[in-house]
Amino acid sequence: MRNRRLFILLFVALALFSCRKDSFITSKGAIVQFSAGTLFFDTVFVSTGSITEAVKVINGNDEKLRLSDVKLMGGTFFSININGAPGPLAQNIDLDAGDSIYIFVAVRIQPNAANLPFIIQDSIEVAYNGMSQYIQLRAWGKNAHFLRNQVIEGNIIWDNTLPYVIQGGLQVDTNATLTIPAGCRIYLHADAPFLVDGTLKVQGTAGDSNHVIFRGDRLDDPYRDFPGGWPGIYFRGTSTANSLAYTDIKNAYQAIVATGAPLGSPPQLTLEQCIINNSYDAGILGIHTSIQASNCLISNCGKNIVLNYGGTYQFLHCTAVGFSNDYVAHSQPVLFVSNNITQDDGTSLNADLSADFINCIFWGVSGTVDNEVQVTRQGSTAFHVGFSNCDWKVKTAPTDATVSNMIANTDPLFDSVNNFVRFYDLHLRPTSPLIDKGISNPLTVDLDGKPRPVGLPDLGCYERQ
Repeated sequence: MRNRRLFILLFVALALFSCRKDSFITSKGAIVQFSAGTLFFDTVFVSTGSITEAVKVINGNDEKLRLSDVKLMGGTFFSININGAPGPLAQNIDLDAGDSIYIFVAVRIQPNAANLPFIIQDSIEVAYNGMSQYIQLRAWGKNAHFLRNQVIEGNIIWDNTLPYVIQGGLQVDTNATLTIPAGCRIYLHADAPFLVDGTLKVQGTAGDSNHVIFRGDRLDDPYRDFPGGWPGIYFRGTSTANSLAYTDIKNAYQAIVATGAPLGSPPQLTLEQCIINNSYDAGILGIHTSIQASNCLISNCGKNIVLNYGGTYQFLHCTAVGFSNDYVAHSQPVLFVSNNITQDDGTSLNADLSADFINCIFWGVSGTVDNEVQVTRQGSTAFHVGFSNCDWKVKTAPTDATVSNMIANTDPLFDSVNNFVRFYDLHLRPTSPLIDKGISNPLTVDLDGKPRPVGLPDLGCYERQ
């Protein structure tokens, strides 16, 4: 009798277990696992490419699972095969407990196609029980030097024969120097900050083809013009003697951030003939550092120039201007200078500040800003902020600044501005009131590399020829 009872219990348990394995899990908390969350196709860019990779979709439950959809979301460059059946869509795929299917992914790219982005992206949706998960697909679209999570050590000189595409970030290590020659193009992914703990030397020269360009890696519309497409360049506390010449920085979140090294020579960062445009947050953010900028254009950023917590600064023949457009609302002054900073815990810190702005333009249009230049002072630390021979748009001039020969609220008469199509030519018209209004200084050329006069120069980064 006892053996019979034990047999019956064992039979019932086996029956229940069998029923459980044959039933479908319908919970939104069902476990679906992928052998890889992202498929990388690293070698397609070399020539006309066709490569196949595979990813496994695993039912991690002790019951059956029905995949309602396995679908390729885009399909321009990628194609999929689901367990031997061609895509781009398969429906109602039943997986036994612990079972799996393979999705084979092929990509075919013509690397020389017009307007092809450097990185081709797509995704596969796996839907079940009203939920969706995604497998990301990423392939190189054009021939380039591709760097992922790169650390620069020693003294490295790049070449300009191919562009550089950076994913995951790049770090110039402490005591290392990276030199970038004229004509080099650097394209950075959305996850790729350019971190400088050592020294960065960017050696662009006059002429558009000789500029060095930093920008996001999406060249396809509409992404090519979006601000915030990549993090920016960050000069950190140990970084020294950095210099950028004839360098264009476009569409970053924060184009340039410099922190530390407020004293000494040379400054932590020297900018000559640089264009910083369309940054979502800051064009130049200096925190307790030293920056010397000449013939630079900082335009259409959320905050064009922000200098916090003291430091040593000189801006000579620079133009900072903001226009509200579809991408960036002009709601912050184009220049903010302070000897103070508030930390995350609410603590307020002050530091010595010395800043001079000479022959500059600070202007904004169609925004919500009354004072395009704001200067704030707290505490009793050493403080000097001087403006000489500048044009600024201010309703109330800053009281903590020393000023001389200023032109207030006078339209610079830029050559051509069309907010509707986001076209900005910020050269001065022949009738501009800022022509010959500067003070003599050592600069002999302007942002275009064209000559400035021995006598009185024009205000801003461009000299009327």
